Amino acid sequence: MNRLLLFEVTISIGLGLLITGCERNATAHENNGSPTAAEVVPGFDPSYFAVDHPEQFPLAIATEHMAAPELNVTGTVSPDISRQVPVPSLATGRVIEIEARLGDEVKQGQLLFKVRSTDVAGAYSDYRKAVMSEQLTKIQLNRAQILFDHGAIPKSSLEVAQNAEESARVDLDTTSEHLRLLGSDLEHPSGIVDVFAPVSGVITDQQITNQAGVQALSAPNPFTISDMSHIWVVCDVYENDLAGIHMGDSADIRLNAFPDRIFKGMVSNIGSILDPTIRTAKVRIEVANPGIMRIGMFATATFKGQREEVHTEVPAAAIIHLHDRDWVFVPTPEHKFKRMEIRSGAILPDQMEEVISGLKPGQQVVSNALVLENTVENQ
Repeated sequence: MNRLLLFEVTISIGLGLLITGCERNATAHENNGSPTAAEVVPGFDPSYFAVDHPEQFPLAIATEHMAAPELNVTGTVSPDISRQVPVPSLATGRVIEIEARLGDEVKQGQLLFKVRSTDVAGAYSDYRKAVMSEQLTKIQLNRAQILFDHGAIPKSSLEVAQNAEESARVDLDTTSEHLRLLGSDLEHPSGIVDVFAPVSGVITDQQITNQAGVQALSAPNPFTISDMSHIWVVCDVYENDLAGIHMGDSADIRLNAFPDRIFKGMVSNIGSILDPTIRTAKVRIEVANPGIMRIGMFATATFKGQREEVHTEVPAAAIIHLHDRDWVFVPTPEHKFKRMEIRSGAILPDQMEEVISGLKPGQQVVSNALVLENTVENQ
């Protein structure tokens, strides 16, 4: 009985070995007809990848590139405060008509809004009183002059009449100028005060609406007009980077709305107070506006150092952007590649790209990182 059991076990093991050998021969026969596909095997470190056929991923050598250090900061387009003109209401009253709106471009002398005010009535009353007073003092001066010429009054009386007439003329000039400032006709005064643009520009602030009440020559001003021929780009610069920025330094400005255009600016102010939360200071850059910059646009300012430094350059295809970071693949022993984080820089001629940090000249990288990354993802 035991001999029979031993014979059956021996037969089963032999059949198993025979089937396994046939499967290996069939697999080898199928692979002889086509190249073996690259197989990526991640190791314990997720940044390392083992590759069966690394020759399928050509390498490139990082080379040197001389360039001035650059600092990129973000900011927004703001109006030049020195080129802003407030437009106050000339009279206290209620707004009855608005002829311009926030963002409109206006010309000097253009009607902006109208105010119904009782100030005109009071000013006209003062003007009429000044007219009558001036007429009376003029008559009195003429009479005093005649009496003085005939020796009927002393010279002091004539001088008193002259002084009264001059005072009356001053009051008349003052009240008439008040009416003119209110935009009223001296002969036909109206309770409606028209307010005109004192300069040409763009309305960058509006504080009134229809039927709103306004106070004469008081804040907030109904309108603010800005000259947009020159604007400010106000940037936030971290404390550690402030040492590389100086008054009068030039800067290249790029707008998110026009990424292919570069505008030249100059640093006109470096803030003396740091934001205690994010440790940044405001840096103001003055830029000539060709007519396309708008208030509130996002901008990037690039500052270049005075001395050139040795940077690294690699083929642009060797850099891959993942998770808001830049990476390259470098070869390691035992048919492995390592994904290494870098900080990329400017795009260079001949399809090259600058590497600011993370890679040194002479190191090898995979010339096409996207191909290797796709291979990794497909495994």
